[in-house]
Amino acid sequence: MRKIVLSPNPYRDRGLTLTYAAKALLEDDGFEVAVSPAFVNVPQDSRLEPLKRAANGAELIITIGGDGTMLHVARQVLGLGIPMLGVNAGTKGYLAEVEPEQLELLRRAAAGEYTPSRRMLMDVTLLRAEGETIEDWAINDAVVKGDVNCIDLTVSSDERRITSFSGDGVIVATPTGSTAYSMSAGGPIVEPEAENIIVTPICAHSMSARSFVLAPERSVTITPQHRDMRRVFLSVDGSQAIELESGDSVCVQRSSSCLVLADLSGRSFYDTALGKLSAH
Repeated sequence: MRKIVLSPNPYRDRGLTLTYAAKALLEDDGFEVAVSPAFVNVPQDSRLEPLKRAANGAELIITIGGDGTMLHVARQVLGLGIPMLGVNAGTKGYLAEVEPEQLELLRRAAAGEYTPSRRMLMDVTLLRAEGETIEDWAINDAVVKGDVNCIDLTVSSDERRITSFSGDGVIVATPTGSTAYSMSAGGPIVEPEAENIIVTPICAHSMSARSFVLAPERSVTITPQHRDMRRVFLSVDGSQAIELESGDSVCVQRSSSCLVLADLSGRSFYDTALGKLSAH
C-alpha cells in the first residue's frame, strides 16, 4: 500500500481538524496515511508516529501549517528525497501552496499528479577560531546579525572581498529564501528554481552596501569584527541562534542536496509572488 505522511503544526491546525479531514480523503483513495505532528513529542501509545519513522517508505510528505512548518519538517527528512507539499494554515505561505479549502487537491498529489520543483539548498559551516566546525544547511537563509547593536562585517566570495560595512547584519539566501527575510531587507526576488546565492546587508550604514546575486558555485564567507564587546549571532532558517566569538567565521555554499516540492498549481512564480505580496 502506498504511504503518505501528514505532518501538521498543532498550533496552527487546532485539534488537527484539517489533518484528519485530509487523512480521510487519502484513505478513501486507498493510501496508507501516517500522522506525525511537527514541534511536539509524539506519545508512544497514540495514533501518531514520530516523523523520521513515519517517513520510511513514504512517497509524499504533506505539511499543514505555514512556511515555518515546512522548513521544520524538511530539515528533519533531508536526504530521503521525498517530495513535499504544504497546506497553508499560516499567513503568506510561499512554500505551502494549497489553501485549506482546497484539500481535494491532495488526492491529485498523492496520485503523483504534480510537477517536481527542485530547490537549491545551502551548506552552512561555522568555523570556530579554535578549530571546531559546526555544520548545518539552509532552505531559506543564513543570517549573521547583532543583538541590539550595530556590528562590523566583511563578506567575501572565494577569498575576494565583496563588501565591508557596519549595520545590523547580513543575509545569505537561496532563491527560495529571496521572498523571505532577504526581500524584507531590500534584496531582490529571484525565481525559486534558479540556482544563485543572494547576499543582502541588513540596515547597512553605507550607501555602497547593496545586495549581490552570485553564481551558485561561489563560496561566501562572513567575518564579523568584534569590538566593544558587541554580540554577534548566526541563525539558519530562523533556528535558535548560535553566538559567534572573536575570530569565528561563517562559510556558505551550494549544497549537493536539493529540496523537492510537489507543484500542483501550474501558476507562474510571478503570479504567485505578486498575489502573495499584494495580499493584506
